[in-house]
Amino acid sequence: MRILFVADIYARPGRRAAAEIIPRLILERDVDLCVANGENAAGGFGMTDNIVRKLRAYGVDVVTSGNHVWNRADFARRLDAAEHVLRPLNYPDGAPGRGKTIVEARDGTRVGVVNLQGRTFMPAIDCPFVGGAKAVAELREETPVILVDFHAEATAEKIALGYHLDGQASAVLGTHTHIQTADERLLPGGTAYLTDAGMTGVQESVIGTRAEIAVQRFIDGVPARFKPADGIPTLCGALVDIDTVTGRANAIERLQIRVEEDANSQPDPASTDLGDED
Repeated sequence: MRILFVADIYARPGRRAAAEIIPRLILERDVDLCVANGENAAGGFGMTDNIVRKLRAYGVDVVTSGNHVWNRADFARRLDAAEHVLRPLNYPDGAPGRGKTIVEARDGTRVGVVNLQGRTFMPAIDCPFVGGAKAVAELREETPVILVDFHAEATAEKIALGYHLDGQASAVLGTHTHIQTADERLLPGGTAYLTDAGMTGVQESVIGTRAEIAVQRFIDGVPARFKPADGIPTLCGALVDIDTVTGRANAIERLQIRVEEDANSQPDPASTDLGDED
């Protein structure tokens, strides 16, 4: 089977890339399941119910997240009812929402998805190594096909988790930094690994925000409100091929696909209705 993983969708440009590219990839690349990180989809900070509905309409089966999932308080309070949305599993007990799920792919395969968050240079929460291994072991009782989105800052922490779950998870894919790494590979135990899948948004930016605002903030140290960059967006992510019997990955392909600028190109109709959010 083939899973499409879409890196952090950033604001309206990222949603445009998702709308125009995801449906085409699903058809052209025979994708059985699509997982996308949507934590920056609403103006760069959090999600809304409307945005999740649109992502689902584009073909996203599971929406993962990270530390920004809490930025929209109204949405965060309803995470318990957000059936197709995950928040990092290793938040303490009592936090709204869930950190793992099992969904049925288009080919009938049951696929487990786990969302974890790192602790290096990030808020102190429960251990992703202990919680992640426990969650994967529980899911393996029902399916050998398991994808992990590890939302973390430090490269070393991500690589370490990849080896920690090697042979147990089918794929461990990193998110959060918005900078795609070029280290996609199959680990010895058969786990597909990528330190960071990148960002779905405007590449001519500072991790999705307008460059001039970020530059000035570094110069004078004065807090300033980040605003999403304008421009032609790029979808980043990965395709992972998995043996549905063993759960081992057969291949991983890193993706960077720019929205077509050709005036004669035909965008997906859904891309003309991105909602009112930035």
